Amino acid sequence: MTQASNPATETEVHHRSRWSRVPIVSQLRVSVGLQRGMLIGGLVLTAIFLLTALFAPLLSPYGFSQLRDEGGAFGAQQPPSNEHWLGTTQGGLDVLSRLIWGSRTALYVIVVAVIASIVIGVILGLLSGYFGGWLDRVLIVIADAVYSFPSLLLAIVLAIVISGGQSDMWGGIFAAALSITVIFIPQYLRVTRAEVLRIKSEAFVESARVMGASNFRIMTKHVLRNSTRTLPLILTLNASESILTLAGLGFLGFGIEQTQAAEWGYDLNKSLSDVTSGIWWTSVFPGAAIVLVVLGLTLVGESLNDLADPRLRKRVAGAEPVEDLGVDLAPEPTTPQESATSQESTTPPKPTTSREGAP
Repeated sequence: MTQASNPATETEVHHRSRWSRVPIVSQLRVSVGLQRGMLIGGLVLTAIFLLTALFAPLLSPYGFSQLRDEGGAFGAQQPPSNEHWLGTTQGGLDVLSRLIWGSRTALYVIVVAVIASIVIGVILGLLSGYFGGWLDRVLIVIADAVYSFPSLLLAIVLAIVISGGQSDMWGGIFAAALSITVIFIPQYLRVTRAEVLRIKSEAFVESARVMGASNFRIMTKHVLRNSTRTLPLILTLNASESILTLAGLGFLGFGIEQTQAAEWGYDLNKSLSDVTSGIWWTSVFPGAAIVLVVLGLTLVGESLNDLADPRLRKRVAGAEPVEDLGVDLAPEPTTPQESATSQESTTPPKPTTSREGAP
């Protein structure tokens, strides 16, 4: 007699299976030991950064360029106190407010640079891998030439060309984002090209071509959707490099003006003279913000990269990586009875001799 299935249970299992296929959730389920700790730590730091950037107007006690309130001017280089939890800068700005608003500026640069890099790099990689020939050779040569160019030097040149070295908020954001975009395009181009070269020889692509599908339909419907699985791994690593490039521009004096937007690298530049005077809070907190955000994004990217590698997917704490050959190994016996049973199953049977026909 068959048991009737419960619709509520089936719905719950269906939702649970869909939830387990979410990228971050699925990676957390298969991670173990130190690998899981790194991934969770990176996710926590990244979540704090994103929430701070999104809710900056609600979290910040003052504006990023505010110098006074109802009680008067803040005062320059004031130590941390109840009024200003992280002190004030050389120009009399609240350090905590600059940190919170600076996270939003960094998020803008990441979004603009990464989206532009993915769109341009994936399109060029798709065309290069699918059509090949002279187009493939030309794009690869250009990508290698651009990839060999120093990103920070390119960012400085673009900042000078766009805004003369000192720019407003969006001018500085686009200067940093454009320089990062040009450097990151070759990475997405090469990754997409390698996947397209593998996928375009599959049977389902050949079947679509035989059925009369156009090249545009094959590229967009069959090849593109199967060749972008590894892009999220590169995205997280490039996001951390975007923050470092923006901070480098601001530290060298080619970033965003202090009155236009908050930027951590610019605050570090202005705090150099304070270090020798024993005023530590103007440089420690912006530097710590850069380190923690870059650390969080890097931990997420490296953890996802390890979990995507079949040779490292089954790694446990303290164990060496095992190459995934597609063969399930039998578990080790835990009791003497299981050990004896396993030995009997693995011992080859003794050959039996027949007495028929023996002299």
